[in-house]
Amino acid sequence: MKYAVFDIGSNSVRVMLREKGVTLCKRLIVTGLGRGLETGGMISESAAARTLAAISSLKAYAESEGAERFYAFGTAAMRKAANGGAFSRRIERETGVAAEIVSGEEEASLGLLGALGGRDGGIVDIGGASTEITVSAGGRRIYTHSLDLGSVTLTDACGQNAEKAAALCAKKIEEYGAIPAAEYCGIGGTATSLAAIALKLSPYDPARVQGYAFSRAEMRALADRLSAMSVEERRTLKGLQPERAEVIGGGAILFSAIMERFGMEKITVSESDNLEGYALSRLETEEKQ
Repeated sequence: MKYAVFDIGSNSVRVMLREKGVTLCKRLIVTGLGRGLETGGMISESAAARTLAAISSLKAYAESEGAERFYAFGTAAMRKAANGGAFSRRIERETGVAAEIVSGEEEASLGLLGALGGRDGGIVDIGGASTEITVSAGGRRIYTHSLDLGSVTLTDACGQNAEKAAALCAKKIEEYGAIPAAEYCGIGGTATSLAAIALKLSPYDPARVQGYAFSRAEMRALADRLSAMSVEERRTLKGLQPERAEVIGGGAILFSAIMERFGMEKITVSESDNLEGYALSRLETEEKQ
């Protein structure tokens, strides 16, 4: 049985089609659900409307591909917004898809499971409104922290001022404290978009993105390159969705800051992430059908 899982993120809505434990495809629409959240504390009506339209469109696509069941989870924007719960209920009412709001710790665990499938290692997941670092060793989770900063909220706070963004990142990531040494994977839209830019992919090719490894020096150079470009210049980059042009610079700065601060020599990009993690952790029956 084919089923669909939606990740209602702070910058995009993604859908994964899956059958018998195999991911068939993923699609996304950038909606900017978390835009303005840092100042207003609420999901705006325009962002809500864009997100509802995206869910409806992606659900129609999933149905056309034979999906019979639909599941969804919301992340940082929905758990932080004062009207996040009300928006979750609105999603179900207007699209017929029930949306669970997951905590930052749950989001980190889902990403870890999806990327590593139970293997030891760590993940860095830079989302739109939060950034999770999680590590497992000896078959158990030994560290996790969800930072209240992502590519969208960083851009809201600093605009396109790279120096201001770097200073805010340096301050905020101290909240992680001491993180364990591990082989780290980068998951989520920021990581995969940066890999696609580095590879100059047009069209996007998940098979080439999977396993792409950023050195610390390469990530720093890419962050510097993106910061020196205007938003309009970024829109023309091969590998980048134009809708991500405004926030990708901040995402790269945050990634580079994390790698520098914690001495990560390499981060390997994983296409498998919290969507697969949600399926593995929540949908045992569907995984077997």
